[in-house]
Amino acid sequence: MSTASRFDSFLKNINVTNDHRAAALTSVNAIARKLQGHYSNAPYTDAWRMVIGSYGKGTAVRPPRDVDVLFFMPVHEYDRYTKYTYNGQSALLQDVRRLLLQRYPRTEIGGDGQVVVVDFSTGHKVEVLPGWHRRGGGMIVPNTHDGGSWQHVDHNAEIAFVQDSDAKTNGNTRNLIQMMKVWQTHCSVPIKSLVLELRGVEFLKGWEHAQSSTTYYDWMVRDFFAELIKKANSWHTIPGTSEKKQYGDAWLSKAQSAHGRAVKACEYELADKQLSAAMEWRKIFGGQYEF
Repeated sequence: MSTASRFDSFLKNINVTNDHRAAALTSVNAIARKLQGHYSNAPYTDAWRMVIGSYGKGTAVRPPRDVDVLFFMPVHEYDRYTKYTYNGQSALLQDVRRLLLQRYPRTEIGGDGQVVVVDFSTGHKVEVLPGWHRRGGGMIVPNTHDGGSWQHVDHNAEIAFVQDSDAKTNGNTRNLIQMMKVWQTHCSVPIKSLVLELRGVEFLKGWEHAQSSTTYYDWMVRDFFAELIKKANSWHTIPGTSEKKQYGDAWLSKAQSAHGRAVKACEYELADKQLSAAMEWRKIFGGQYEF
């Protein structure tokens, strides 16, 4: 198999299936219906919720991870939770958890800082983020840490950040992010998915083969790791906000190891040693990379 055909097969293996998407959407809609039925007498529509995270950005991979949904709270509820003398944000998440336990009494449901996590026995989790539309754009969402606070996020801007880059790179942005998420899981890399997304977009802005086919994916992976290493302890402004996402460096040694393997794999590709190249890629990506 050629370099391109092996990476094409890899991408096919890691893309979520239509069944995965349908199952995720079914869970999301059931959760949103339950919450909407409590907070409003109006008929349910999908306008009450927004799929965010990897499913919203089109960067989800197999095996399926969490499904993230933003539930739009009625305006008057914001006043109620801001009047709490201490951590109204925690009270909000506890109320959402209680409502979902009515719908799923045998399901493990807990809070996690900003979200309520519904852990279905089918193997996937739904992370529910309640929030309000913010004047000036974005959303106001709860953060229960350090006594509680309200946080500005803009998931539409985050989605557009990836989507616009993907359109300019003939689909390479999402493919790169998906491959890096597989590396993240396979090698237990302590790096946030948001960091991989931010760096993927920024890397492709200046990479000379950003619009090229999968023939160049061996170089793309190698060069992405090289640039990622240089960005340890740097930061990027989260799209739509003024908040800085710190990259940290806990992942640095694993990125350096992956880069070394990618360099070796590229040398094998050039020498037409396809089996040797594929074995190096499998050390980075695992068994979903076939040869």
